[in-house]
Amino acid sequence: MSYRLQGKRAVVTAAGQGIGRAIAEAFAREGARIYATDLDLAKLEGLQGVERRPLDVRSTEAIENFAKEAGAIDILVNAAGFVHHGTILDCSEADWEFSFDLNVKSMHRTIRAFLPGMLERGGGSIVNIASGASSVRGIPNRYVYGATKAAVIGLTKAVAADFIRKGIRANAICPGTIQSPSLDERIAEQAERSGQSLEAARQAFIDRQPMGRLGTAEEVAALAVYLASDEASFTTGHIHLVDGGFAL
Repeated sequence: MSYRLQGKRAVVTAAGQGIGRAIAEAFAREGARIYATDLDLAKLEGLQGVERRPLDVRSTEAIENFAKEAGAIDILVNAAGFVHHGTILDCSEADWEFSFDLNVKSMHRTIRAFLPGMLERGGGSIVNIASGASSVRGIPNRYVYGATKAAVIGLTKAVAADFIRKGIRANAICPGTIQSPSLDERIAEQAERSGQSLEAARQAFIDRQPMGRLGTAEEVAALAVYLASDEASFTTGHIHLVDGGFAL
């Protein structure tokens, strides 16, 4: 049996739950040596075949220290993020700064810390989790979230262009509505704001999906495995939708 990521060294942020966890699990099944990181170390419990590390992606010092510990890697997956609900009128200065710091600047920090090691090894794959709510499509009540994820797409394309002749590939995955603990939290918040039941609020999320269902974290992880692998050696600087046709 062949493993698509055999011998590869990878770092996955926000691996404690949802998309990040599914990617870490999928990478492990494909033979990669993984550093699975999360701000809350307890969320990494139960992950098999990985090295678990606490990591605050909002701290440049923490990331630089971790990069020294981990050494040169082949794959970097940036999955940390936060979904702010509301329009521009609901977005305070603090909301804006927090969203951009966690959703965008964290990727700047990790890429800047790990890219030199990738260059020394002669190449690497960077996979950034963006969103269909971005430059791809405007979504109601996703003002600052959409702005940050559009920035992630721009960041990804810039890194891909700058290092395309040095063996570095950078791609962005744009998920649609994916079942995850964070989605459950947003559904609960939506139910509280609207006075709906949890079931009605969840059904509203489902009803807006062209396929009539939510996506799964495993479906996103399958694409991440491909982009991280040598099978995607001619693929860089692009957005890749896993959205059930939501952006059609």
